[in-house]
Amino acid sequence: MRLQPGALLRFYSLCGILVQVAATKNKARGSQGQFPLTQNVTVVEGGTANLTCRVDQNDNTSLQWSNPAQQTLYFDDKKALRDNRIELVRASWHELSISVSDVSLSDEGQYTCSLFTMPVKTSKAFLTVLGVPEKPQITGFTSPVMEGERMQLTCKTSGSKPAADIRWFKNDKEVKDVKYLKEEDANRKTFTVSSTLDFLADRNDDGAVVSCRVDHESLNSTPQIAMQVLEIHYTPLVKIISSNSWPEEGQSIILTCESKGKPVPEPVLWTKDGGELPDPERMVVNGRVLSISFLNKTDNGTYRCEAKNPIGRNSTEYVLIVHDPNALAGQTGPDHALIGGIVAVVVFVTLCSIILLGRYLARHKGTYLTNEAKGAEDAPDADTAIINAEGSQVNAEEKKEYFI
Repeated sequence: MRLQPGALLRFYSLCGILVQVAATKNKARGSQGQFPLTQNVTVVEGGTANLTCRVDQNDNTSLQWSNPAQQTLYFDDKKALRDNRIELVRASWHELSISVSDVSLSDEGQYTCSLFTMPVKTSKAFLTVLGVPEKPQITGFTSPVMEGERMQLTCKTSGSKPAADIRWFKNDKEVKDVKYLKEEDANRKTFTVSSTLDFLADRNDDGAVVSCRVDHESLNSTPQIAMQVLEIHYTPLVKIISSNSWPEEGQSIILTCESKGKPVPEPVLWTKDGGELPDPERMVVNGRVLSISFLNKTDNGTYRCEAKNPIGRNSTEYVLIVHDPNALAGQTGPDHALIGGIVAVVVFVTLCSIILLGRYLARHKGTYLTNEAKGAEDAPDADTAIINAEGSQVNAEEKKEYFI
């Protein structure tokens, strides 16, 4: 009868155990206090796991590694399981180290290191396999989006173990208000994670980069990122810029109509007071620019600039007031008439004062009687004193002494 290879391998393993037990029977007492030492291992799916079992003091007692299914992997330096991924790293009386390459999720579990004393002593090492999340994808974006529409972007990744974390960013600024969903995959080992970003489209979001970032311990601090550039269509935004803040008659003015929209607005339409431009020879439109030369008062009015695209239209107005440079100079220069009037008033008042003063002095011109006149003390005034003085009245005038 011919034994199967698997049965033959198990027979050799059993024989080896019996031989080793018999060889170490007399040394069992010296190894009673020794226990194998192991450590739990975590490895990323597809990586290599190193399992090490050590004994500080060992009296030539055999060491053995077994997988979660209790299949012997290595007995000392002898390979027991035909798996090309499993290799011997080091074998001695104090250490048995093996490696498992290209680790899969099915390799996860509890591995056993056995020290064949009497009784056999064991130590457990749990191998944790991390499931790497797949590259995320963003769905739900249909280009273009109209301003004001609601957008729902969903980011999804599968195969993570444990469940991955998803974060949203808009132009490198994190968005917090999102929905998160975690589901177990069919293999009951990994997870599919999705997150939804919900917001209203705004013109300021046009060209913004929305990114979905997946963080997981298996990625070694290098997250996986999916990006989506937003395209938002919106009605034009219009404004008029004037080249002259105080236009005067005879000057020129340039009015520029700036319009921003997506799609790009069509050439703008210029009107004046609700109608066409009245003087095409002086009012020239070149694209978005309206030039008016040799301004005059008839150019006063409301100028409207209108822009439109397939989404809609918008307009703005500019009120033009042409100023008279002469009136402006009269208002800002010195008022000569006013100055002349003031000077005339001052001269008139001065002359009047001089005349009144002269008349006053003339009316109060006095006479007095000298010591030669007699009876002055009894006279009521100077003239009477002279008349009553000694001498005839004929000489009265001669005796008056005038003064001013």
